[in-house]
Amino acid sequence: MASAKTFTREEVRSHTTDESLYCIIDSTVYDLTEFVDAHPGGESVLRQVAGRDATTAFYNLHRHEVLSKYRDLAIGTIENEKPQVITPKPGDLSPVPYAEPLWLSPPFRSPYFKDSHRRQQRALREFAQKYLYEEAWKNEASGEYTSQETIERMSKAGLMHMRMGPGKHLHGVELLGGAVKGEEYDYFHDLVSAQEMARIMARGAQDGNMGGMTIGLTAVLNFGNDPVWKQKIADEVFSGKKKLYVAGLRTTATKTPDGKHYIVNGTKKWITNGTFCDYFVTDVKTDKGLSVLLIERGEGVETKPIKTSYSPTAGTAYITFDNVKVPVENLLGRENKGIEVILSNFNHERWVMICASISASRKIVESRLVFGKRLIDQPVIRLKLAKMISLVEANQAWLETITYQMCHMPYKQQARHLAGPIALLKQSATGAAHEVADESVQIWGGRGITQTGMGKYIEMFNRTYKFDAILGGAEEVLADLGVRQAMRDFPKAML
Repeated sequence: MASAKTFTREEVRSHTTDESLYCIIDSTVYDLTEFVDAHPGGESVLRQVAGRDATTAFYNLHRHEVLSKYRDLAIGTIENEKPQVITPKPGDLSPVPYAEPLWLSPPFRSPYFKDSHRRQQRALREFAQKYLYEEAWKNEASGEYTSQETIERMSKAGLMHMRMGPGKHLHGVELLGGAVKGEEYDYFHDLVSAQEMARIMARGAQDGNMGGMTIGLTAVLNFGNDPVWKQKIADEVFSGKKKLYVAGLRTTATKTPDGKHYIVNGTKKWITNGTFCDYFVTDVKTDKGLSVLLIERGEGVETKPIKTSYSPTAGTAYITFDNVKVPVENLLGRENKGIEVILSNFNHERWVMICASISASRKIVESRLVFGKRLIDQPVIRLKLAKMISLVEANQAWLETITYQMCHMPYKQQARHLAGPIALLKQSATGAAHEVADESVQIWGGRGITQTGMGKYIEMFNRTYKFDAILGGAEEVLADLGVRQAMRDFPKAML
């Protein structure tokens, strides 16, 4: 704000001319004299509120964050009044009930989360708000990819390492300026990372921001056969110099007579990040089964963008491999035993999607005003909101229970005991997202299908929530998997 000057409402009402045009928004006085011609909605809109309190009119059209762009127009406040709308600082928790998971909401407690999780959560939210949010929404509209500057900033903060989950790759890495140590990073830290990143709500940009790395690099770290080569790939991707994604393609791979290379041919649609990736973790059909190769972009590799329901910034592509020559050293795991690699990361991949889906659903619940009237005053809206809150809280609780098991089970036990519960939870979370999306649009009406203003989160979520219901296994497939795994352990004496 330019000054701490105070005005009476009578004084503001006298400023209605081209030479001096003021208005009031939330007890703050704005001088719009030089802004009239530049207003995106046209000058007539501002002339209608000249000298008046425009709070209701403003919030019917805009989110509060818009005011931050025009803070230099604020010249003072109304005498003996204080702003009622809270302006959160980067990293602050939302004061809205149920806008945060219970472990972040005093006076509630949780046995799962420690001080390191709280430090990480605050540092990551502040980082995302400062460095990721604005660019993500800009890219969502323009279709541009995440800037190299942002990727390198993420790398320096340790976010690239964090998104891979717990492991030795985090040891010795400073995370978020020391908010958490790599050696203590567990699956609850991983949960915090996934849920905080999802709060940005720009789905295309979020998937485009190295989303493929979280799936594909795990295969390299766990199944690369040459330690030196594996470290080289990891260093390139963690630094942001190279981009990587998984591509499950209809491909064949035939060895050359000298046994030094595979010749790969095949195609695949709907590969997120495919338009800009440098490496593709690819399952291929070899002579006696499936194998997995790391294929580098080069001669014979062609990618074409595909239009989907969300922004081109995700880099969704159609990929063609035409006689691509791949060194045998790029084999991940064992030849013809690629199913081990393919299945190895399904649980974590689906678990991350669950975290994000629940977090995005919660962000929708946070939107609580309709046409200037409090939701609490409308019984039908209270019922809808109660349903949305109940779905989000139930799935969050189930998620935290499964996450606790992940922290105390080695990988083989996770694969044996958690594939079913994770599959069922993913089905539950994405089914809940469908109901949250539908109810939120009903609550918000026209604003719920508008890509700007107060309803932009609602519109984005309603347009993109279905991605999680398809990616990583469709709801019907996962429901069947969960029941089949349960039946596998069914007591035979009861059959």
